[in-house]
Amino acid sequence: MASKLGDMLVKAQLITEPQLEEALKVQRREGGKLGSIAVRQGFCSDQDIVSFLGMQYGVPAADLDQWPLIESAVIALVPAELANKHKVLPLQRSGNVLTLAMSDPTDIFAMDDVRFHTGYNIDPVVSSEMGLIRGIERYYGGSSGLRLREDMPGAKKGASLPPPEPGNLGAFNQNAFDNAADGALDLKELETELEDSETEYEAFEEEENINAAALARGSEEAPVVRLVNMVLIDAIRKGASDIHVEPYEKSYRIRFRIDGLLTEVMRPNIKLKDPVTSRIKILAKLNIAEKRLPQDGRIKLRVNLGGQQKTIDYRVSILPTLFGEKIVLRLLDSDKLMLDLTKLGFEPESLQQWDRQISKPYGMVLVTGPTGSGKTNTLYSSIAKLNVADVNIMTAEDPVEFNFAGINQVQMKEQIGLNFAAALRSFLRQDPNIILVGEIRDFETAEIAIKASLTGHLVLSTLHTNDAPSTISRLMNMGVEPFLVATSVNIICAQRLIRRICVKCKAPDPHQPPPEALLKVGFTDEEIRKGITVMKGMGCETCNKKGFKGRVGLYEVMEMSETMRDMILTGASAMELREQAVKEGMITLRRSGCRKVLDGVTTIEEVVRETVL
Repeated sequence: MASKLGDMLVKAQLITEPQLEEALKVQRREGGKLGSIAVRQGFCSDQDIVSFLGMQYGVPAADLDQWPLIESAVIALVPAELANKHKVLPLQRSGNVLTLAMSDPTDIFAMDDVRFHTGYNIDPVVSSEMGLIRGIERYYGGSSGLRLREDMPGAKKGASLPPPEPGNLGAFNQNAFDNAADGALDLKELETELEDSETEYEAFEEEENINAAALARGSEEAPVVRLVNMVLIDAIRKGASDIHVEPYEKSYRIRFRIDGLLTEVMRPNIKLKDPVTSRIKILAKLNIAEKRLPQDGRIKLRVNLGGQQKTIDYRVSILPTLFGEKIVLRLLDSDKLMLDLTKLGFEPESLQQWDRQISKPYGMVLVTGPTGSGKTNTLYSSIAKLNVADVNIMTAEDPVEFNFAGINQVQMKEQIGLNFAAALRSFLRQDPNIILVGEIRDFETAEIAIKASLTGHLVLSTLHTNDAPSTISRLMNMGVEPFLVATSVNIICAQRLIRRICVKCKAPDPHQPPPEALLKVGFTDEEIRKGITVMKGMGCETCNKKGFKGRVGLYEVMEMSETMRDMILTGASAMELREQAVKEGMITLRRSGCRKVLDGVTTIEEVVRETVL
């Protein structure tokens, strides 16, 4: 794409051939987009690039330096993390349409990410990358960013986060990294120790003067090491899936995501922000002196919990925010990986359809849903079932979350050109039977995956869509021809994760909903006539008084019939496909949830929170 863009810029006489060669050399050496490099090198102006890209993409062009002041309510729709990740900027909102400035208006993955987060349809306009960087800095960073936070709806001047709940983080394995015996540490004892050490961390308050040696020294201080150890181990004990370490203007907090919901567990002194960040970076083998760019790494620990040796992987993501670096650690515990399809939450009919289609020798099997909905677990369970000695299974993943014996797994590395499309091309020369593609993000990946599925390979992959029928429209929006979609796709599974009622304290809800409310939720007249007893968790020690323990999946499985293939060829909408699929027996996400309420597995509130009628 870079060389094609360069050729077009030369053809449009915006740059010369020698300038293109120079820009390509810089790109190969430093990375980045060719248009931005040409502007930085002084070969052309920002306005030239914006106007040119607008004509090429056929979308309006926006010069952000001349754009009127954007309303704070519009900026608040897209968080800083998302704007920085995709280099996008919200400009205005009209009804349910959000106008979004992008350097690449064909980046469907970025638009989907913003659409999922905001709930608005996206109307892209093209802008230069340099203009977007300046715009993001203007509205999300610096003094303007500070003013904006106070101007946002619901924000009070000088408001702070609510005080933390009192409690003890619990015992932790003090020598976890050395596999020694368990030792306990009281939270108050640790906090006293941290307060005594406050003066040692004064040097870390100045963000601009980065001293790598001082950061490293601070990260090795005993209180900091003990605090980080405590957090990492306690997250395992409490069954957390993610750890969020978040700096704010006048506070610093740590939250665990347990059963899908975030819970605050600790609020350390804000002066520990830099030492704690440096400690985690050192464990993840990241650059402790780099505070301006996002970084990704991995921590692998062998811990001794209750006399049992465990190996835990933490996937580390570090993102620069307004008041410091936010850290999210995703816990990858192979012991918790459920590889039995019968225990994930599939209805018997849906599971029968799924088993039938993944057992076919060729075709495409797709799993859809938002981030954190269990798509990877479903795919891993499927290939684990197919993993036999006479089958060659190859996977392209970003990242590889769990290792499987007998399966060839490839980690994507965008910085060296190893993306999903490149891996897929190579796979086809490796004599595969089954291919797993971590995610279909663009036309190129979709095209190669579909061609592979039509030439004797079973291809499993994921997409970001709201339900199963809309996956067909998504593929065609990417540019895939309807006849290719109709002939290649075997089955589509949309899924969500909801909380299970704790089995230890499960009891009938004392406030049973009336029949008219049940009808609105999606229960049938027949189910209501027979009588529905809604269950609820009363709260006990096992579930930490929450009433919920663990999660279960909701599944919408759409198996492709000949009628549906014909409908795709004639241009049927997602709504028409949904109606036909329901006629043929498809269980929707809402109906899957209702059946789990009938079985006493979850509550109506959980189902309504994650699904629509």
